[in-house]
Amino acid sequence: MLSINMDLVPRIKIMGFIAYKSPWIHFKRNINEYVLYFIRSGELHIKEEKNHYVLRKGDLLILEPNLNHEGTAKHVCDYYYIHFEHSDIKAVYRDDMLALANYFIVEHDQSPFIEHKPSVNGIHPNHCYFPKYHTISDKTRFNLILHALNEMQKLYMCRYYNRSLTAFRFMQWLVELSREYFMDELKRNDRIHSKSVVKVNALLDYIHQNYQSKITGKDIELAFEGNYDYLNRAFKLVTGQSIIRYINAVRVNQAKQLIETTPLSIGEIGYLVGINDPYHFSKVFKKYVGLSPTQYFKQVWKSD
Repeated sequence: MLSINMDLVPRIKIMGFIAYKSPWIHFKRNINEYVLYFIRSGELHIKEEKNHYVLRKGDLLILEPNLNHEGTAKHVCDYYYIHFEHSDIKAVYRDDMLALANYFIVEHDQSPFIEHKPSVNGIHPNHCYFPKYHTISDKTRFNLILHALNEMQKLYMCRYYNRSLTAFRFMQWLVELSREYFMDELKRNDRIHSKSVVKVNALLDYIHQNYQSKITGKDIELAFEGNYDYLNRAFKLVTGQSIIRYINAVRVNQAKQLIETTPLSIGEIGYLVGINDPYHFSKVFKKYVGLSPTQYFKQVWKSD
C-alpha cells in the first residue's frame, strides 16, 4: 500500500496509452519516478526487484522509484501508463486494513469541527492510501476508470498548463480509487451491512454537496428512494450522529470559515450555509460552538 500527502500535488512527467498487437516484453530499467500501469486488455508480465506480477484486464500496478523492473514474458497488451514524481509518498504496511477502511469511509470527516485532525494510530487524515496492486473486476467501474484515464490523456495533450491540469485530475482519481478500495474492504468484512455503508456514504456526499440549500426528510427520501427513519438509523449506526445533527455540523463549520475569512454579515453567512432565519442560525451556531456568531466574530477578529 502507498500513502500520499494530498496537500502536495504530484509532477506528471509523462502519460499515455500504448497497444502492442504483437507479443512484447517490457525492457529492463531503474528510474527515479513512480510508474502507474492500468491494463485495458491482454497481459503484461513484469517484475519489480524479486516481486513478479502478471497484469491482466482491470489490473493496476504502481512501480516505485529506484528499483529494478523488467518484463518476464512476451505477450500482447494494451495499457495506460503515468510517470509521476511526488515529494511525500511512501510505501506503508498495515495489517489492520479494516481499521483503515473504517477510519476513512466511516469516521473521516465525521467530526467537522476538528479542523486540523491529528494522526490517529499512524493514519494521517490528509494522506490518501491506495493499493500498490489492485484488480478492478466490476465492469462498470472498469469502464469508468477507462473514461477517467482517457480524460486525463486529453488534458495532458492540451496546449496550456497540461501537466498541471493532469496532476490535479490524477489526484482526484487516486482519492476515488482509494475510496472504492476501502468500500470493498468494508463489504468483504461485513463491518456494517454493506448496503448501509453504500447508502450512508452516498448520503454524506449528498449533504456536503447540498448543505447550502434546505434539506428536508422528504428530499432525502426522494434522493435515496428509502424511508427517512430507516436512513437515519443507518446513518447513525455508521457515523454515530443523526442526519440533522451532521447537516448542522457541516453548516456551522462552513459558517465559521466564512466568519474567519470574509467581511460578510452574519445574516449573509447564515443564508450561504442554508439557514435563512438569522435567529435560528444564531441558535444552531451557539449550540455547536458555544458562542453566538457575533461573539465568535469578535473572538476571531479581536486582534484587529
